[in-house]
Amino acid sequence: MPDTHAAPMLEKHTIGFVPESDRHGKVRDLFTLWFGGNLAPLPIVTGALGPSLFGLSLWWSLVAFVVGHLAGGALMALHSAQGPQMGIPQMIQSRGQFGTFGALIIVVIAAVMYLGFFSSNIVLAGQSMHGIVNSIPVDVGIVAGALGSAVICIIGYRLIHILNRIGTWVLGIGILVGFFAILTGDLPSDFLTRGDFNFAGWLATVSLGALWQIAFAPYVSDYSRYLPNTVGVPSTFWATYLGCTLGSFLAFAFGAVVTLAAPVGLGTMDGVKATTGSLGSVMLVLFLLSVISHNALNLYGAVLAIITSIQTFRARWIPTARARVILSTIILVAASVVAIALSADFVSHFVDLVVVLLVVLVPWTAINLIDFYIIHKGVYDLDSIFRFDGGIYGRFNWTAITAYLLGIIVQIPFMATSLYTGPVSAFLGGADLSWVAGLVVTGPLYLLLARRGPGRSVGAYAPGTREPARL
Repeated sequence: MPDTHAAPMLEKHTIGFVPESDRHGKVRDLFTLWFGGNLAPLPIVTGALGPSLFGLSLWWSLVAFVVGHLAGGALMALHSAQGPQMGIPQMIQSRGQFGTFGALIIVVIAAVMYLGFFSSNIVLAGQSMHGIVNSIPVDVGIVAGALGSAVICIIGYRLIHILNRIGTWVLGIGILVGFFAILTGDLPSDFLTRGDFNFAGWLATVSLGALWQIAFAPYVSDYSRYLPNTVGVPSTFWATYLGCTLGSFLAFAFGAVVTLAAPVGLGTMDGVKATTGSLGSVMLVLFLLSVISHNALNLYGAVLAIITSIQTFRARWIPTARARVILSTIILVAASVVAIALSADFVSHFVDLVVVLLVVLVPWTAINLIDFYIIHKGVYDLDSIFRFDGGIYGRFNWTAITAYLLGIIVQIPFMATSLYTGPVSAFLGGADLSWVAGLVVTGPLYLLLARRGPGRSVGAYAPGTREPARL
C-alpha cells in the first residue's frame, strides 16, 4: 500500500483518474474528515433553527436531529464508498448515469450549492472575527475567512485531511467543554420547557438534518478517491457515516442548546460567547478556525464542478493545479462580494437555499446510487466518461434525465417553502415531505426505466479495466 507520507502536499490531480501509484491514506481518515469538518459554525447555526425557527423543545429538536442525520447520512456515506472504487470525483462520475452533457444539469446545480455554502460560511467567519475583536468589521472578516479557505483549497486534498484530523481532537474537546460550561452555568428557568412538539416544525427540522447530510453527496467521494482501490465499500461507508452523523449531531445539538440558554433574540454565535462565559472568546476562535478549514471543502467542490463543466466541452484538456489556483481566486472574489451584500440577513437566505437544494439533490442521489450499486455494480468505462461524445454513455441518457425531472415534479405537492406550499404539505399543516417523495419515487422509477432501456439491464457491466466493486 502506498505510503501516506510519500504523497506530495500540493495536490496535482483535479478531475482526472487517480492511478494506484498516487493512492494514499487510511480509511480512518474519513472519520476524522467528516467528524472534525462538521464541528463548525454553520451546522451550529442550522441546529439552532429547531427551537428558534420551528418552535421545538430541546428534546424534540434532538430527536429530529437524530432521525434526519441517520437517514441522510446513509445516502451520503454510500456515495463516499464510490471514491476508492472509481478514483474520480463524484460529479464527473455522474456522466456514467446522465451522459456527458446530461450530467451538466447536476454539475451546475452542485456548483451553485457549493458557492451558497461557501458564501454562508465566510459570513459566519466574518461575524466570528468581529465577535473576537470588535474593531474588525464583519466585511473585513469575510474577506479574511475567504482567503484562508482559498489557501487550503489550493494546496488541496492532503492538507484538508490533515487539518480535520487535528480538528477532530481540538474541536471535539472544545465543543464538549462548551456543553459543560453552558449546562453547569446559569440556565434560564424555561431552558427545558421552552418550545413544544409540532408536526410541521419537527418534520422541517428532520429535513434540515437529512439535507445537511445529502448536501455532501455530490462531493463526498472526492475525499475518498485517493484511498487504495483495495479498500472495500463497507469500511468506507462506516468510517464516513459515523464521522459525519456524530460530528453533525454534536454541532446541531450545540446550536439548539446555545439558543435555549442565551437571551431571546441574540444571534447564535453571539449566544455562544454569552453562554460559555470566560470560554466565549476561545470558543469563537476555535469556530473561526473551523469554519475556514471546513469551508475549503466547499471551495474545492466548486472548483472541481467548474472544471468538470469546462472539460465537458474541451475533452482533451488536462487540468492541473494551476487551474485550481485560478478558479479558486475567481470564486473567492465573487463569493466575497455576494457574502458582503447578504451578510445582514444570511440565515433566511441560507434556509431558502436549503429547501431548493433538497428538491434538486434528492432525485440525483437516488439515480446515482441505484446506477452504481445495482445496475453497474461499481464498474464503469472511464475512457467513455472522459470522452466528448460520452462513449458508451452518450451525450444524454434520457432514461436518467426523465427519471430526474419526474423526481423533481413529484415533490412539488409535498413542498413547503416561503414561496410555495403544495396541497399535501398544506393539508399536513405545512410539513415538508418533498425529499421523502423524491426518494421513494425516483429510485424505483429509474430502475424500472433502466431495466427496459437498451444496454441498461440490471447486472450488465459497462466495459472497464477493473473488477466489480466489493459491495
